[in-house]
Amino acid sequence: MTSMMVAHPLPLLAILLQLLLSCLPALGYSNRFFYQDILNGNGNGEIHFNGVKLHVDSSQPSVFALRGSNATLSCRYWYEPELSSPRRVRVKWSWLPVMGGHETDVLVAIGPRIHSFGDFRDRVYLRQDSPGDASLVMTELQLNDTGRYRCEVIDGLEDKSATVDLELRGVVFPYQPPHGRYNLTYHDAQQVCQEQDSTLATFEQLFQAWEEGLDWCNAGWLADGTVQYPITKPRSPCGGLGLAPGVRSYGRRHRHLHRYDVFCFSSSLRGKVYYLQHPQKLNLTEAQQACFSNGAQIAKVGQLYVAWRFMGLNRCDAGWLADGSLRYPVTNPSRNCGPLEPGVRSFGFPPPYQKHGVYCYSAGMQ
Repeated sequence: MTSMMVAHPLPLLAILLQLLLSCLPALGYSNRFFYQDILNGNGNGEIHFNGVKLHVDSSQPSVFALRGSNATLSCRYWYEPELSSPRRVRVKWSWLPVMGGHETDVLVAIGPRIHSFGDFRDRVYLRQDSPGDASLVMTELQLNDTGRYRCEVIDGLEDKSATVDLELRGVVFPYQPPHGRYNLTYHDAQQVCQEQDSTLATFEQLFQAWEEGLDWCNAGWLADGTVQYPITKPRSPCGGLGLAPGVRSYGRRHRHLHRYDVFCFSSSLRGKVYYLQHPQKLNLTEAQQACFSNGAQIAKVGQLYVAWRFMGLNRCDAGWLADGSLRYPVTNPSRNCGPLEPGVRSFGFPPPYQKHGVYCYSAGMQ
């Protein structure tokens, strides 16, 4: 029986590897440098060694704006040392909402090609005023646009980013539903704020409201799932006299099991809130119809707060609102209009058959 000799594969692999290494200098590689041919750039075959660094930065890490306005989130990228010709890079903006969750794509651009996503579609674009300018211009800002935005620049294997926080200026107000105190889960709280032309307040917004004098003894949900309340005047039912003024916190609570009130946030609005001049008082159904007949709709709680805060609405007459509550705004306190402090006064949720005035909202009025 004849035996056959089979060559072991390892020596063959070693020979092939040696041949490959011997060819590297001819191909232009070096054991000291890594380079990338510009297949995505100007096509002139320019070589960039690993000593060139990509930088990305934002000159304004926080931006404050109003709902309905435009905002520019700054972002600039550059190379050190400076390159002799421009490169085509990929710019990506993403958004992390204040309520948490995953980052959401806002815009992606490669050269002149730009694509925006979801609720940001047709509301965002790149400024591109100068080489390296990747600033994001946002138009028609919405309440839920608040959050952290990431500007990411990708050049081959290089990937650098910077972040910008977007905050809306507005007003925070506590909200308690018609069925009483501490009846809202987190998701209920989200819904009732949305129904009142607002969104869940962030901790930063509540803290600023506390600095401006907001004092409220009922704990409420915030956007991050924590439950807190602001106290400017310490007292026994609100954490005790021994605690200093501040924002009290219950920490994070179970979003489905625990129930509290809520702090809502609203920003400026287009249109006008006004007290309807009517020859007679109205029940809730009649109030809704009266606003409709006047070319408007019955105002929501968030709209009344914005009109009070930003438009100086001052009226000593209680009126119906869309949620069935009875309120009135005071910017110039007087002895005949309740406490001698500015604010939106509330009479709660009276029976809908009672007769009162009404506050209307018209988007077309200024």
